[in-house]
Order: sequence, then structure tokens, then C-alpha cells
Amino acid sequence: MTIKIPGGAPYGDSPVAPRPKREQLKYEYTSSETYSRNILGPVEFDLCNLRVTSSVAEPALPSNVAGSNKAQIVENGEVFKLTTTIRFNHTPLTKLLLCLGIDVNINFCIEGCGGNATEVDVSSSITTVKGEHEYEIEWVGTPKVAGMTPGFYAIAAVANIEMTDHPCAPCLLGAGYVAGVLMQVYDA
Repeated sequence: MTIKIPGGAPYGDSPVAPRPKREQLKYEYTSSETYSRNILGPVEFDLCNLRVTSSVAEPALPSNVAGSNKAQIVENGEVFKLTTTIRFNHTPLTKLLLCLGIDVNINFCIEGCGGNATEVDVSSSITTVKGEHEYEIEWVGTPKVAGMTPGFYAIAAVANIEMTDHPCAPCLLGAGYVAGVLMQVYDA
């Protein structure tokens, strides 16, 4: 059953803070009581848009064989960037936690596929600030610095959301991952 609120979202379908789909308590203790089971709303995030970008410009035609893939084909000494996006929802509790400073730690897992391709992890972290709900988190380096050998690689980004320096919340608040990006490293 959906109850339509004039000028608003249907009950239980609010774009800002989803409401629980349950009824009020059966018994009233006074004639003026109301109950709310979801004052602050849930804290949610989306981890998306994982990408790899190389630093060398695309070669000129006719040498440009696969220009759209150049970002994922990286020379061993070439600087490249791993980037992902994290977006938080806009509930009052999320705004409070972001203002307090949540630590977002991203571990970029670079897994070699076959041959002598190595498996390495590189990390990057940010701390949230008041008023910002979307962050780009990146790691910049070379395959050689990361410990990668020539070969084919699959990349994933694993997120841990926590408040490590806050005395009231020394625990993991959330975790997630995004995967599906491929890259190749070659010797020059």
C-alpha cells in the first residue's frame, strides 16, 4: 500500500531518507504521542567509476592503433593514475558524520593475470569534510614503483569507511568494492 502525500513523495519512497514501512505502535499512552523510528536516516555510499589513466599522450595516426585503450596500456616507467569515486547520501546522520571527519581508505588491488605478472596493492586515503558528499580518491605512481612487472592486470578498489581517530567510534562503519578495470604493463 502506498500513501500519497500531497506535494511530497509517497510514504516509504522519500528520495532523502527512506522511511520504515511499518505502522505506529498499537497502544497510545497519552492522546498526544507520536513515534518516529527513523529520525536521522540511514548512512549509505556508492563506490563507482574505477578507472586507470596513463600520462603519455596518444601517438599520432597512423601509429595510433587502439587510441581508446591507450589509458590502460602503460610503459613500466610511465606515470599512471588509479581513481575511484565515492558518493554519500544526504541524510542528517550522513551530514553529521561527514562533518566529524570519516576516514575513507581505498586499497587498489592490482592482480596479475598469468605469466610473470605480479600481484600488488597500493592505497590512498582521505578524510571527509563538512558539506562535501562526493570524493575522488586516487593513487599516482609508476608500475615499477608499485612493484608491477610486464603483463596483464585486473584492478579492483576496496573501500573501508571508519573513524580511526575519534574516541567514540573506533570501528569500521562500512565497506565495499568496485572492480572490472583491466590494464597492461610493458617494457620500453
